[in-house]
Amino acid sequence: MAFRRRSVLGWGVAIVLFFAVQVFLNRDMASGPAPAIEGRFLDGSPASLDSLRGRPALVYFWASWCPICGTMEHKIESLARDHAVVTVAYQSGDAAEVARHVAERHLDWRVVPDPDGINGERYGIRGVPAFFILGPDGTIRSRSMGFTPEWLLRLRLWLAAG
Repeated sequence: MAFRRRSVLGWGVAIVLFFAVQVFLNRDMASGPAPAIEGRFLDGSPASLDSLRGRPALVYFWASWCPICGTMEHKIESLARDHAVVTVAYQSGDAAEVARHVAERHLDWRVVPDPDGINGERYGIRGVPAFFILGPDGTIRSRSMGFTPEWLLRLRLWLAAG
């Protein structure tokens, strides 16, 4: 019985620590109306979040040099089939380098290169991956940094719709 209480207590402490770390990491991340994304998509069209209005959307900051981002690729690809997704390649090189990475990895995303991290600064990210769930009105409804399961991103997108 004592072992069981220690186990439950240990899990409780771990969960509280997890959420405390999330609050700490997310403290400087943008909130309220989503900041504009500067630059151009890889296809040359101007980057804009205006096309996302009217539905929930995901703004995803990632980097070609980030191993956790690599584990998220298929999850983001799956989400992009069902939801509006804009990705920002944070400090991953110029458009040609990002396009090469996207082609090598067979990614079918709308990508805005952010070689100098300007968009990352506007969103207040401290690392990647970073996720911003936007409501239909363009306000940030949820934000997180680090590995995030696909089911949790889908839940947040579903909640942002309401």
